[in-house]
Amino acid sequence: MRLFLLSAALLSAAWAQDISGQRIRAHVKFLASDLLEGRGVGERGGELAAEYLAAQLALLGLKPAGDNGAYYQRVTLIGVDPQPSSTLSAIGKGQTLDFRWLEDFVGSAQQQNESSGIDAEAVFAGHGISAPEFGWDDYKGVDVRGKVVIVFTNEPPSDDPKFFGGKTLTYYGRWTYKHEEATRRGAAACLIVHTTPTAGYGWDVVKSSWGREDMQGKLDPGGQALAFAGWISKEAGERLFSLLGKSGEEMLKLADARGFEPMTLPVRFRGRFPSKVRTVEARNVAGISAGSDPRRKEETVVFSAHYDHLGIGLPKNGDSIYNGAVDNATGCGMVLEMARAWQTLNPKPRRSAVFLFVTAEESGLLGSESYARRPFVPAGKTALNLNFDAFYPFGRTSDVVVSGAERTTVWPIVESVAQRFRLTIKADPRPEQGSYYRSDHFSMARAGIPAFSIYMGTEFPGRSGSQIFEEYNSRHYHQPSDEYQESWDFAGMEELAKFGVTIGLEVANSEKMPTWRKGDEFLPAREQSGVR
Repeated sequence: MRLFLLSAALLSAAWAQDISGQRIRAHVKFLASDLLEGRGVGERGGELAAEYLAAQLALLGLKPAGDNGAYYQRVTLIGVDPQPSSTLSAIGKGQTLDFRWLEDFVGSAQQQNESSGIDAEAVFAGHGISAPEFGWDDYKGVDVRGKVVIVFTNEPPSDDPKFFGGKTLTYYGRWTYKHEEATRRGAAACLIVHTTPTAGYGWDVVKSSWGREDMQGKLDPGGQALAFAGWISKEAGERLFSLLGKSGEEMLKLADARGFEPMTLPVRFRGRFPSKVRTVEARNVAGISAGSDPRRKEETVVFSAHYDHLGIGLPKNGDSIYNGAVDNATGCGMVLEMARAWQTLNPKPRRSAVFLFVTAEESGLLGSESYARRPFVPAGKTALNLNFDAFYPFGRTSDVVVSGAERTTVWPIVESVAQRFRLTIKADPRPEQGSYYRSDHFSMARAGIPAFSIYMGTEFPGRSGSQIFEEYNSRHYHQPSDEYQESWDFAGMEELAKFGVTIGLEVANSEKMPTWRKGDEFLPAREQSGVR
């Protein structure tokens, strides 16, 4: 066995050299072109992208890994398109605060009907977190059924890894959790007060992401949902909190403090949220390359990337196509090139490999959630998910970020491969943004599958990588300007595609099924899937 593994390691080092940045470039250039109109879910451009990805998998010789012998897995969604006539007001202390759509508030009705509204009292619930393991409950003693819950995103500040993960944001800090918890408690609506530091991005990102059709998973009959889930701007929050004689900063300090007590606000919110509602049959795209070991070929390694972006939206500088070149035509191009390289292997690795392109990531990981519920290969037979999301075209770095890998038993392989590629593994440079809970590997992890994303580092020779990232993030993230440029350097994407596919090969040839390390939050789900 040791001889086999040594041979596999030598083979992977040589074979990975076949991966080409120029081939990645060709895929990115097409997927990010104006022809695909921003790859919106349920839109013409998104459907064209799915057809392109499936055609590429077929050309490579991968077998279909979708529904009924096809390359597609059906993902039924409900599109809720908020209308500009939406209104929101807060009445209290003899004043009426009227909030403007897009400028002061954005969001969507989650009850999935064309006419939704609120007329309800409001409760300020801090960060909107109920975490008994940390002795924290922002809802303690308050019944919010039928009320509007006002919260900040993020979570209480901490330097202690045992208390909300220290500086690393946990799922409690994500906006998705805030809306989910308010829903569980029967609230009528949940409004998140935006600040750039707590969200990790500016209001323009919130506006461009939420001021458009929202794709939602279809509600079960009688299912509980918010009449409105949304955000209000920092300035709107300041106006609201002024009714208490407080500033937004003072309210955030209250929310951050141990012993925070929720408070009823002296206001009543009224709002009407007309929407256009439609059923959307979206699609994940997947192909499989069969393994060579009769005992192991039913097990798989999954390589994933999301192919959707924001489609056509609010014009900015005369451009209304949100091309999503970095986010995430890059990851798709890398996974296609890895699939091509994998198919050239002879003999094939012991385990099979699934190459998966998911939809509706930008709508809250809905495509990957759908796959995790109905995987082509069961979770207990899936060894690992490696996800690729948003790579920067500025050349090769000497470091790499693999946050979450250390939580799995794959970690020694990751370290070994990084040494082979002369890559320094760096900690997440922005742990406060909760990256682990923001991409599609999280859906797989919740199903128990060891999963993490591979991200580009920040150490560019002779340049400040952090400055490059911050500039690109502030100017182009979720904006029409995230467009392909001929001047882009794909050397970094080529290197990390080689790195990722080599990790996958090592796991595909390993004897033992990977799992989560003792005490990890996803270990119970792994054990429930049959892996111990």
